[in-house]
This record gives sequence, C-alpha cells and structure tokens, in this order.
Amino acid sequence: MNNEQIIHNKETCKASVTAVRDTLYVVNGKWKLPMLVSLMTGPKRFKELQRDLESITPKILSKELRELELNGFVKRTVYDTTPVTVIYERTEYADTLGKVVSELREWGINHREHIKQMSRAEADAKKTMAVSL
Repeated sequence: MNNEQIIHNKETCKASVTAVRDTLYVVNGKWKLPMLVSLMTGPKRFKELQRDLESITPKILSKELRELELNGFVKRTVYDTTPVTVIYERTEYADTLGKVVSELREWGINHREHIKQMSRAEADAKKTMAVSL
C-alpha cells in the first residue's frame, strides 16, 4: 500500500478497516502519541515525562507506559541505584510511527487554524447581522 493506488472493493475496505482498528488499538488514547513525541528528545525518567505531559496523572502515565512497552514502542530500563532509577526510551520500532506522527501533527495544526477561521467567520456574521438589524 506504499504509494500505490488502492482498489476499493469489499475485501480492501475490510482489510483497511482492520488495519486502522489495529493501529488505533495500539496508539489509542489521549497520551500514547504525546508520550512517544516527548521521548523523541531522548530517554527520560518517569517524572520528566510527567512534567512534559503536564496534566497526566502518575497512575495513567504508568498504565500507558506499560502498554507502550508491551507493544514494543518503549523500553524500560531499571538501574540498581538508591533510590532505584528507571529510564524510559523509544525503541527503533517506535520510529516506524514517524510518518504517522508527522501527518497527525500537520493535520492538527491545520485543523486548529480551520477552527479559528470558522470561529472568526461566525463572529463576523453575527456582527453583520447585528448591524443590519
């Protein structure tokens, strides 16, 4: 499916739906992709990730990191220090999401601008309507 034209029929549609569902199952949620983006700058400790993500709770951060680790996107390394040091880092496999994250980022920027423009247009329309009354 890389740069090739997809023939739309019942089988390809079902395969596409399955592939998208599998992808969403793995990266689903508010935090997983932002966590992987945060780890793009290098390995981090738990608290560093929590600071980067601002409003995530420790419980959710722990759960999401565990799921990312189970799916091969994050490597967790425990160092025998006092106190114990735990470092999280992206795996090479996480890099396979690079184009996806880039496209989502671009779409998000464009969508935010689209919403702002719609909001401005609506405000302008209300002003115009108020003036004409």
